[in-house]
Amino acid sequence: MSIKPLADRVLIKPAAAEEKSVGGIIIPDTAKEKPLKGEVIAVGNGTKDEDMIVKVGDNVLYGKYAGTEIELDGGNFLIMRQSDILAII
Repeated sequence: MSIKPLADRVLIKPAAAEEKSVGGIIIPDTAKEKPLKGEVIAVGNGTKDEDMIVKVGDNVLYGKYAGTEIELDGGNFLIMRQSDILAII
């Protein structure tokens, strides 16, 4: 990937949306919820006030409306600030 986030920003590949419910019901595309977890693909260098805690390869949880959706190399990604990430899993 040829993208390098600046400052405290992180590039995340969202996890795939659930295809089936716990009970085995197949969920149609229109009813699928936006995933709230993903894998870190690239990280910036941080700022003078904030070091980068997340690193490439971490699986993270983030808020429902966090980040900006972008399309690169035929895939969908999110770019957001490190502070928008809720947890590393």
